[in-house]
Amino acid sequence: MTKIGYARVSTDDQNLDLQIAALKRADCRRIFTDRGVSGLRPSRPGLDALLRRLRPGETLVVWRLDRLGRSLRALVDLIDTLGQRDIHFVSLTENIDTDSPGGRLLFHVMAALAEFERSLISERTRAGMAAARARGLNVGRRASLTDEQRAEAVRALRDNCPLKDLAEHYCVHPRTLRRLLNARAGSAAAGGAAG
Repeated sequence: MTKIGYARVSTDDQNLDLQIAALKRADCRRIFTDRGVSGLRPSRPGLDALLRRLRPGETLVVWRLDRLGRSLRALVDLIDTLGQRDIHFVSLTENIDTDSPGGRLLFHVMAALAEFERSLISERTRAGMAAARARGLNVGRRASLTDEQRAEAVRALRDNCPLKDLAEHYCVHPRTLRRLLNARAGSAAAGGAAG
């Protein structure tokens, strides 16, 4: 089984020697590196070249998980993609080997934790938005048009002004004006039904 190593340091003044020595001791035939590149960046020249080079049956080896990525979700996604390509993964420090039952179990636990983390973030975001609304704050993007511009645009659309021309005039996408017109028509219909 061919082992290919990957080493990364975040800044140019950091040294790759420790990682490279560990990867060589793990019998990596070739080692790809990135120097001065954050693990948060999804695209890294050395890692991109390595991922293009890896073949089914080979093993990607890293000294430590955080060398591959800083986000648990990104790590899980990358390792899952490798598995779909029949590429094994080994992290030396954490003793993870997806070619072993224990390594696969640990990977599935990591995936569950990443999903849990994503759910918590989503839940906190929704709670924060609800609290902001309760305090009377606007949540979301700022409106593209002022109230006055919306009223003008609706009148112009009802007078058969071409949608494209009007969108250019207000520097918005035609969909924005269509949504505005549909919302006004919907609220007018709801008002008529209530009366």
